[in-house]
Amino acid sequence: MATLREIRRRISGVKSTEKITKAMKMVAAAKLRRAQSALSAARPYSRKIGELMQHLATTSDFVGNRLVVKRDIAKVAVVAVTADRGFCGAFNSNIIKATIELIRSEYSNLDALGRVNLFTVGKKGSDFFSKRKFNVAGNYSGIFHDLTFAVAENLASAIIRGYLAGDYDRVDIVYNEFKSVMHQRLVIEQFLPIPADELMKEKKHVELNYIYEPDKASIVSALIPKHLEYQLWRILLESNAAAEGARMAAMDNASENAFELIQALSLQYNKARQGAITKELLEVVSGAEALTSSAG
Repeated sequence: MATLREIRRRISGVKSTEKITKAMKMVAAAKLRRAQSALSAARPYSRKIGELMQHLATTSDFVGNRLVVKRDIAKVAVVAVTADRGFCGAFNSNIIKATIELIRSEYSNLDALGRVNLFTVGKKGSDFFSKRKFNVAGNYSGIFHDLTFAVAENLASAIIRGYLAGDYDRVDIVYNEFKSVMHQRLVIEQFLPIPADELMKEKKHVELNYIYEPDKASIVSALIPKHLEYQLWRILLESNAAAEGARMAAMDNASENAFELIQALSLQYNKARQGAITKELLEVVSGAEALTSSAG
């Protein structure tokens, strides 16, 4: 049975942990507000550029673009977007598991031939995949501390260059989409080639009448890379907000668990203390009775 000193030491340790988790929850809440604000500001532009893409999806200049035309898949790239830090529940492990499952289920033959490349975004994914037998073509760690649009531009440029050079024939992205503080949705999305079929299906819901200058061909060639950069920027913002939400929820749960453990340890301490006092009283009474008996 634990001594009173050991129980007091455990209570003190758990209280210190509770203070840390509460502080981390407050930090995550502040970062989540900033992340949500950035995401809300990005979504309207993302929707509008998506509408333009839908409007152009049926034109010959669009469907004939090298970033739209489908190829026979001989090489693949997968972009896994994790967080830079932990303490966010299953956020990172879900992305890692989904990425591995995607490679094993969809691209097992190519993987056996070494034709699956990985772009890891976030330190947790980078650490995991770089230590194992995966072909890591690009490593983007520590970007969420100071996330800027330049990061999305650089990553999109690297992916587009590799795709145009024939390093891979399809690019998929695995990330967590922010829904609420308590809920993130794991998404596996085709990034390249741009799925023109899906855009054309959505076109019936968009009634637009644009006049393009100088011409549609020039607009398409400039718009498609911008669209990819901004979609990647939105994905990074979604993942960042989802990570902070998951971290906030995890620290809240940890604080509650610490409080419950403190209550249980306090009860155990009081019972042990009461038992010790009762034992001492019995010893005193027994001693007194022994003295009385000997005196008689």
